[in-house]
Amino acid sequence: MGEIARRSANYKPTIWSDEFIQSLNSVYGEKIYLEQAEKLKVEVKALLEKTNSDPFEQIEVVDVLQRLGISYHFTHCVDEIMKHIYILDDGLDGHIDDLHATSLRFRLLRQHGYKISPEVFNKFMDETGYFKSTLCDDTKGLLSLYEASYLSTEGESIMDAAKVFATHHLKEKLNHNIHDNLAEEITHALELPFHCRMLRLESRWFIDTYQKRQDMNPLLLELAKLDFNMVQTIWHTKTKLAEKMSFARDRLVECFLWTIGFTFEPRYRYCRMMTGKLGVLITIIDDIYDVYGTLDELEIFTDVVKRWDINGLEQLPDYMKIFFLALFNTVNEMAYDVLRDKGFNILPYSPYRWAELCQKYIVEAKWYYSGYKPSLDEYLSHGWVSITGPLLIVHAYLWITNPLKDKHLEDLQRYPEIVKWPSLICRLADDLGTSTDELNRGDNPKSVQCYMHDTGCSEKDSRDYIKNLIGSTWKKINEDVLMNSEYSRDFIETSINFARISQCMYQYGDGHGVPDRESKERILSLLIEPFPLP
Repeated sequence: MGEIARRSANYKPTIWSDEFIQSLNSVYGEKIYLEQAEKLKVEVKALLEKTNSDPFEQIEVVDVLQRLGISYHFTHCVDEIMKHIYILDDGLDGHIDDLHATSLRFRLLRQHGYKISPEVFNKFMDETGYFKSTLCDDTKGLLSLYEASYLSTEGESIMDAAKVFATHHLKEKLNHNIHDNLAEEITHALELPFHCRMLRLESRWFIDTYQKRQDMNPLLLELAKLDFNMVQTIWHTKTKLAEKMSFARDRLVECFLWTIGFTFEPRYRYCRMMTGKLGVLITIIDDIYDVYGTLDELEIFTDVVKRWDINGLEQLPDYMKIFFLALFNTVNEMAYDVLRDKGFNILPYSPYRWAELCQKYIVEAKWYYSGYKPSLDEYLSHGWVSITGPLLIVHAYLWITNPLKDKHLEDLQRYPEIVKWPSLICRLADDLGTSTDELNRGDNPKSVQCYMHDTGCSEKDSRDYIKNLIGSTWKKINEDVLMNSEYSRDFIETSINFARISQCMYQYGDGHGVPDRESKERILSLLIEPFPLP
């Protein structure tokens, strides 16, 4: 019997050697730095308490803490501040006509799950329904209004007008002679708003930016740099899978970058470690279905995963045996950990998600082998699941929530908004970033091509449509996920973070599959290069 002809994607090898990763060593876990951080946290907490007489000063500090990436140390204080700000009838005493203050209050309240009406901006609009031209010179206010506009929900015409107005005038500012630091902040915001950015990468950027400001608080800056360095650790696992499966991408370090975007806080170390393992497995199984496996092999493999049957191993070719055993053992390892630590059996839930993923993959494989071109709606009905968002978000619930609830897990099996909308953004962002390379390899059409086929439009028009679809999906997140009171704030934030890291990874192309472009610089800045401290 002749050797099976298999496709190849000619993926580049990893640029991160095992020796290099093992050589990394940080001094910032030592006792002296832990003690220094605790001392600084006490001082920052005192600062927060000191500002309680001025609500505007309070929200400014909350905003800076959030952007510096250290607000998670002061969750209780921040929650109390936002509760107080929400119940103030006059908004912000003494700043009621301040566009920056109103916009900042609106954005922060919505970020914390409070329902606040866009009508707070009516006082900045004229009788024709447009924002007043006198606001054009208020650059700080325009920036804040721009950022606030990305917390809008569907049908909020005031916020749509705010986005158009602020975007137009901020672009105009860049055409004039303005301070370099201000130009940098405007350019950064216009590229992608804060609400949609990967939080830890944003903190790295903002720390550099904040230290150039005249109103910089040295205490906050010192804690931010120290905290960043202390959190900056890397986890490595020797799965050896990449060595056994040379056809697949070896993207261990890139998977860890995803986990930092998902849950960077130190208390979620286990979640990051396990999400990293899942990322490695997902990358390989994606390449098995997309590139290496024959249709017959894929159908047998899908059935074995669906039955979660270790006895079905002998039906599989050797490379699939190795992968299925790695998957089976990883899921059982996680189930053991959760049962031991939380007294909850996750085996009815985790294998189900892997089976669901494989069933979506096999449909897409059959599309490829038959030459079938799905409509955009049909493609997305599969694609938002096959992008692995449901699998990762549900597993994150298992790891960051305590106690676990059967009701929540049963609800999560039924595609609620907290799972669907962030997953859809990942699908669309991935397609924008990777579809050209994948089509050159002969893969299935992605959302860009499906819309072109549906409508006959150009690729540029189709890409614009997909970008608008991402924008409208963010509005659904703002309404259906941010305002959700059923789940913990930690889980809600983690779910939204999945959308953020997705846009980050595919912002300039295939940040997961192509290892030596933007992702390399991001990995260096987030995981390897600390801030210099005095």
